Parts: sequence; structure tokens; C-alpha cells
Amino acid sequence: MNLLESLSVAFESLIANKMRAALTMLGVIIGVFAVITMLAIASGAREQMMTRIQSMGTNVLFIMSGQTQRGGVMGGMGSSQTLTLEDADAIVKECPSVVKTSPEVSSSAQVKYRNKNTSVSIQGTSADYPSVRNCSVSEGRYFTASDIRSVRKVATIGPTAAKDLFGEASPIGKIIRIKGIPFSIIGVMKEKGSAGGFGDPDNQLYIPVTTAMRRVFGLQNIRMIAAQAKRMDMTDQAIAEITKVLNKRHHIAKDKDSDFVIRNQAEVMAMANDMADIFTKLLGGIASVSLLVGGIGIMNIMLVSVTERTREIGIRMALGARRRDIQWQFLIEALVLSLIGGAIGIILGVLASFAVSKISPVQATVSIPSVIMSFSFAAAVGIFFGFYPARKASNLDPIDALRYE
Repeated sequence: MNLLESLSVAFESLIANKMRAALTMLGVIIGVFAVITMLAIASGAREQMMTRIQSMGTNVLFIMSGQTQRGGVMGGMGSSQTLTLEDADAIVKECPSVVKTSPEVSSSAQVKYRNKNTSVSIQGTSADYPSVRNCSVSEGRYFTASDIRSVRKVATIGPTAAKDLFGEASPIGKIIRIKGIPFSIIGVMKEKGSAGGFGDPDNQLYIPVTTAMRRVFGLQNIRMIAAQAKRMDMTDQAIAEITKVLNKRHHIAKDKDSDFVIRNQAEVMAMANDMADIFTKLLGGIASVSLLVGGIGIMNIMLVSVTERTREIGIRMALGARRRDIQWQFLIEALVLSLIGGAIGIILGVLASFAVSKISPVQATVSIPSVIMSFSFAAAVGIFFGFYPARKASNLDPIDALRYE
């Protein structure tokens, strides 16, 4: 019996038992569907995350306060407040590789406008924040160096927060309250979009860093300084210059660790990429379990089929079919079941990915490698779980098979 004859017999068997074949394929269909959809969602989330990080600027350095240690327990990054506004000024003046800096403090708070309120992230920043962080104002203006020196109560609002508080009306000139303190809206930021664990810049409120520190949060130190290097290839040089300047200002001896940490975009992207890899593997692993369950279903049904067709197997052997012909016949049946189920699962997975992109912020992205991997895995499942039933069929004794009732 050649391959074409085996395929013909396999399809005849499946057509003769349509409902059973459909239910057998269901496990593989669900498994492949889950793998395609989960990997597409993970891939889309990764792309959005990378885009969000890149939108911050490729030549931006993040200088964060160090860690505290109490009773042998290390605090989180920034738990030791050591950076000051004067540090930010000194970096610009004394580091030739740095163009601009933006000192930053932040905290979440309720913002009220008349009878409406919403929870937003309050960002205390400098006038250079839009340039350093690669963002812009779509309406009105951003606050100036004069606003910062005068500790004015002005704010620029993100589009999401603006819509929550003001609907479709322009927020320019409106008075809002942060912790009971009135602020005048002077600008609306251009929409950037959210990206996973890196927050939603569209749901933020930006106020002068001096106002945030002295009137809203009551802080003496800043959380972070964003520094913009002249060029991407000068970031390492900028890091060395910043380290030297801050160690000198903070009186850090040469043999001691600095009380701050500097991260560049490459490190941030590498960490985000590692997180995305873990997330992708976790989702893919969970989805693959259902594909294995589908394979067990195929093996179960094929064993039933071997039992039901024992007399047929005996007749084939009596007519000259070799054991390997019987084995190939049942193995191909299992493979056909798995491949058809895999093909249907891929189609449903692609359709589901498009649906996810339409109804959620995540743009699910179906990649060719994920489709090939899923289809190959489905084929492997069919071969692996179909081998035992096929082997069992080929090892039947012809005489006993013919006597089977």
C-alpha cells in the first residue's frame, strides 16, 4: 500500500465517522487556536512596549536615587532620596555630553473639576521635559522656566485625563484642584498611547517640579533626573561625566558605591525584552497544554478505532498487507486528524487575533514563525500520539483478528 492509498483509506475512514472525527479534532483545534492567539497577543504587547520605550528618546539617560538598607533589608530603587534640583543644573553645566535635563517627581492623586474627579499620575517636571522625553503639546502650551522659578500653580494635562474631566470641551483656562490646591490648565499634551507596565502618559498631569515639591508633595529631593545626551553614541561618555559630577557633589569616595543609579535606553529595552520573553513563553506553554490534551484525545479515539476495525485489519493482512502497511495506515489517519485540526485552529487563531486588535488596546500580531511552529507542533502531536495505536494495530495476529467479533 503506497502513500496515496493510505491517505485515501484515511479520508474514507474519517468521512465514515464524521462526528467522531470532528470531536477528535476539537482538542487540536482548541490547542492550536490558543497557541496562535496567545503568541499574537504577546507579540503585540512586546511591540507596543518597545515602541513606548523608544518614544521616550533613544539618547535619554535616567538617573535614579539609590537604595536604602535597614536591618539587612534592601529598599527599592529610589528609596534613598539623594538627588536634588541643583544636581540637575550641575549636570547640564558640567557635563559636555549632556544637552538638557529634566528633574522629576511623581505620585498618584485625585484631581477634581467641579463635580467630576479622576485618579491620575501627577508628574512634577521641568520646562525641558517635552524635549527630553520626546513628547509635545497639542493645545495651549507647556510651562516655562519662569513658571518653575515662580512656583506657579499651572498644569498641562494628558488627553485621557482631559476627556475624563472635561469631556469634549477644551480644558484650557479651566481650574482644577489637586489635594484642594487650585491649578490652572494651560495646555493639553499630544496623545502617545499606553504600553503595559510603563504607565499611561495620556492619563497624567504635568506641573512645575518646584510646585510639586513645595506645594503638593512636600518633598526636599527629587525621584529621578532624565538627561539627554547630544547623540546616541555619546551615552557612555555622558554616563561617565554624570557619575563623576554627582559623586563629587555627593561626597562619594572613589572606593565607595554611588548613591544613585544611571540607566540608559538600551538597558531599559533589554529588561523589557526579557520580561516580554518570559511572558511569551508562559502564554505559549499554557496554550500548548491544551494541544497535548488534544493529542491524548487522538490516541484514545485511534485505540477505539483499532478495536472496532480488528476484523478489517485481519482481512487486509490475509490479502497480503504487511505489518508496516497497517502501521502506516493508522499513523496517517492520526496525522490527518491532527493536521486538519491544526489548519482549522490556525484560521480561528488568526481571526481571533484580528478581533482582539479591534476590541482591545493591544494590537495582536500573528507572525509566520508562530503559525509554522503551531502547525508543526500539531503534526508532531499526531505522529507521537498516533504511533502507539498504529503499532498496536500492526502487531495484531491475523488469525485472531479474523476471528474477532
